[in-house]
Amino acid sequence: MSNEPSPQANRPKNADQRPRSINVRTPEVMQRVQAEVEEHYRSSVVEKMRDHGGNITIGNTTLKLAQQFGFCYGVERAIDLAYAARKVFPEQDLYLIGEIIHNPEVNRQLREMGIKNLAGNTPDAAIGDLGANDVVIVPAFGAETRIMEQLRDQGCMIVDTTCGDVMSVWKRVRQYARSGLTSIIHGKSGHEETRATASRALGDGDGHYLVVLTLEDTDYVCAYIRDGGDREAFLKRFRGAHSNGFDPDLHLEKVGVANQTTMLKGETEELQRRIAAAVAERDGKLGLEGRFMFFDTICGATQERQDALYEMLRSPMDVLVVVGGYNSSNTSHLVEIAQEKLPTFFIRDSRCLRSLEEITHFDLESRAERTTYSQSLFDPDHHVVIGITAGASCPNNLIEDTIIRLFELRGIDRQAVLDC
Repeated sequence: MSNEPSPQANRPKNADQRPRSINVRTPEVMQRVQAEVEEHYRSSVVEKMRDHGGNITIGNTTLKLAQQFGFCYGVERAIDLAYAARKVFPEQDLYLIGEIIHNPEVNRQLREMGIKNLAGNTPDAAIGDLGANDVVIVPAFGAETRIMEQLRDQGCMIVDTTCGDVMSVWKRVRQYARSGLTSIIHGKSGHEETRATASRALGDGDGHYLVVLTLEDTDYVCAYIRDGGDREAFLKRFRGAHSNGFDPDLHLEKVGVANQTTMLKGETEELQRRIAAAVAERDGKLGLEGRFMFFDTICGATQERQDALYEMLRSPMDVLVVVGGYNSSNTSHLVEIAQEKLPTFFIRDSRCLRSLEEITHFDLESRAERTTYSQSLFDPDHHVVIGITAGASCPNNLIEDTIIRLFELRGIDRQAVLDC
């Protein structure tokens, strides 16, 4: 993302201006917004499946829908605010910092509404080009402090859709910084949310952070906490995943664990346990006081969807389909859970289900889309049970399209599904 002002943008007219946080949630506006959002994303088929306890059987095909799936409150709120901003400012330029959420269908809708972007390979503008009449939408992931400072310097209007769960993590890492603890953040260093959290972990400028993704990385950090090691090798391994000036010899003395809200809860808990054990081994159990802290900051909706999937996996299924954006962290974790138990296909939408034998899906290991050819998973001559779930950023209309497409591939027409 380019956040540097263009040469002509060094305009003194913004020097004495202040940012204006705009409240667009008036009753009149939100009534119009809800109607439009329902038109875009509502699904009568999904609602019917809920009424049937999440199960529908037609002929020799059973579809099972997880008890918790799709849009969470934070995602719904972010979308509502973006739609409301467009209605409150129908003629003004609206800009979004990146994607509102990680779902291509939702972001496509916003582009069609004329909301421009400040990120990506070809941004519509740089922050330095903006002025007092421009409106900037902060996405559900939040934004780095440097970006927010740039927006304030430009004096533009701000519609902030940051999820409350994300802001709770920010509160924790700021507390760590005030207490002299380095934040160890369980997350993906390039993810928008993690970058935003890391910027808050700097506190007033004297805080530090380290982003750790895997338990293998965690064990490496734990070994360094216990025994020290090669400082340069450590910094090389975590290049791009730590604060400027971070020194493992100094800044692993006192640590606090936080996380990207969409990580696997069990993995975050294991990371916490291992780091606490390493600090206790180095300093003794009494040494944990003031040298190690953690808080449970996994998003409640993320955990609900993971728990619902675990429960779903207790019942026999032939295959599971997970619907969502390929860059969605919480959706990817659902795939990780399921693929350990049964054949699992991570699809963006129903168009990925090309035929009974040909499925285009995202492979987590290669981080690329691939096509799988199978003659047995959707055998039309045998009864099959197909599970469906979706991440917190997936709208119900995409789930409906997937349900209908799966039945169609089994020889059951659309109307039969709508009438069930």
